[in-house]
Amino acid sequence: MKSSALSLAFVSTESEDARDAAARLSVLYGQEKPENAEVIVALGGDGFMLQTLRDMMGHDKKIYGMNRGTIGFLMNEYREEGLRERIAAAIPETVRPLEMTVTEADGGTRTAMAINEVSLLRQSYQAAKIRISIDGKVRLEELICDGVMVATPAGSTAYNLSAHGPILPLDAPLLALTPVSPFRPRRWRGALLPNQSTVDFSILEHEKRPVNAVADHTEIKSVRHVRVREAHDRTVTLLFDASHSWDERILSEQFRY
Repeated sequence: MKSSALSLAFVSTESEDARDAAARLSVLYGQEKPENAEVIVALGGDGFMLQTLRDMMGHDKKIYGMNRGTIGFLMNEYREEGLRERIAAAIPETVRPLEMTVTEADGGTRTAMAINEVSLLRQSYQAAKIRISIDGKVRLEELICDGVMVATPAGSTAYNLSAHGPILPLDAPLLALTPVSPFRPRRWRGALLPNQSTVDFSILEHEKRPVNAVADHTEIKSVRHVRVREAHDRTVTLLFDASHSWDERILSEQFRY
């Protein structure tokens, strides 16, 4: 990308810091409509970045984030000077979402997309009982747990990491299958799956032990079956400063103590 010709659209959260930053940057670099801009500059935290990724999915836009939130793992450092040059030199990473297809208690089906993860969580005081199949083959006959999730590389540093799942490089052709508070088998800590895999979760005793399915922020209650697979036809591109690439962040995170 030629830095001098880059058209930018600044979008932000409703926080004062983010709105003020968007106003200043719009004066410095101009403000294009998001549908016409080459690059969307997202100002906020990781939650806002995920929202922006969902909004721009399938629109052939590049997203460059600058942190005006708290964690900012998906964001670059906030600096106002030389922004076009930074974006032109940034490293692109392709993000692919997950598609969740749910069978509800009444037999109806619903679908939802997730950038981070699809998670199944117990709905009551009763632990969930879940059968897990990969590509049509039962791999775990009965998992008794608080929940279980399938996380993308982009989502591997979020809920997945909190549940002691592995951090994945963004370009790794993998998905993380991670349990939440497993009771039986107690020693099972999850699995790494090829990103071509289809994961089926069958909810055992679903009336007695109700389970909710969540695709990022879309929650469906009392499900009977959940199928998860990568949506290969819908992608979005994230841009990272070369001095603080995603790979560097992953290495740094793994050596925190």
